[in-house]
Order: sequence, then C-alpha cells, then structure tokens
Amino acid sequence: MESAFRVIGRRTVADTGFVRLDRLHLAAPDGAIVRVSVEHPGAVAVVPLDGSDVVLIRQYRAAISAALLEIPAGKLDGAGESWHAAATRELVEEVGLEAGNLDHLMTIHTSPGFANERIAIFRATELRAVPSRPVGAEEQAAEVVTMSFDAALDAVAAGEITDAKTIIGLFAAREAS
Repeated sequence: MESAFRVIGRRTVADTGFVRLDRLHLAAPDGAIVRVSVEHPGAVAVVPLDGSDVVLIRQYRAAISAALLEIPAGKLDGAGESWHAAATRELVEEVGLEAGNLDHLMTIHTSPGFANERIAIFRATELRAVPSRPVGAEEQAAEVVTMSFDAALDAVAAGEITDAKTIIGLFAAREAS
C-alpha cells in the first residue's frame, strides 16, 4: 500500500556513532509536518535453548536504571555485518555459547513511533560452551541465568521479565517448537 506521507527533508540533530537523531520534514495529506526519528543500525536477539532450559542474561540498563533479565542481544557491528553473524557473535560475547543450529524466528520493529530499530530474533539449539567475550561494563558485570523454559514463561506472566524482545522471543520460540 502506498503511503500518503513522504519525507521531503531530513536534518541530523545529534549523532552518537551508535544512534542518530534526525528531524524529518514530511509531506502529509493535510500539509507539512515535522517528526523526530532515532536512526538505529539494527540488532539481533537470540533465544538459546538447552533441552528444556533457556539461557538468559541479567544486565544493567542505564536508560531505566535497573538490571533486566533478557535473552542475549546486541546491535549490528559495522557496515555489512549479517544478522546471522551478529547473532553468533552476541551469543558468544554475552553467554559463552556457540550454536550448532541457529534459526531465524522473526524480525520486529521495536518502537516504530519514533525509531527505525529492527531486531532479528533467532533460536539457538545444539549449544556448546565456549569462553565468553563480554564487551563493555554492563556485559562484564552481567550474570548468566539458566532456567527452565516454563519458568521463563512464568516469569513473563509474573511481570519479572519485562523486556519486550525477550518476551516476543520466548513466545516465538515456543510457537516454533
């Protein structure tokens, strides 16, 4: 379906090297409007399944001043890194696992009202332990948590897991089984 909206101008307000904040000028059905957009390189998330268990990571998130229990995830690094390569890298970096099998489950838009971030979610099976390679202070201080898959779903229902990509990833992995 063709959109009645069209970008007619763009001005970068801030560029952090990780994300960029742009002011968009749009032609709209009722005239011109201005919107703000966060431009993101894209990210991956991985649901590592070890039999009836799932491997999660509890790490600090500065934006909410709290540690969250999440599936391993991270942004694409560098131009041209594939979703699959990023998922493989993040699994090793964050939880010290390699997957014999890595299946793409879905790709989601996290906050399309103001950001273009997409996250490709994968399911990892046939896991093998390898030395982890944490990057950054949060990953170095993180805790790897293994729990039954059912316990993770119970934690979602209880409001203990609140991270959207983790919730979506867990339910997608359940449906794909």
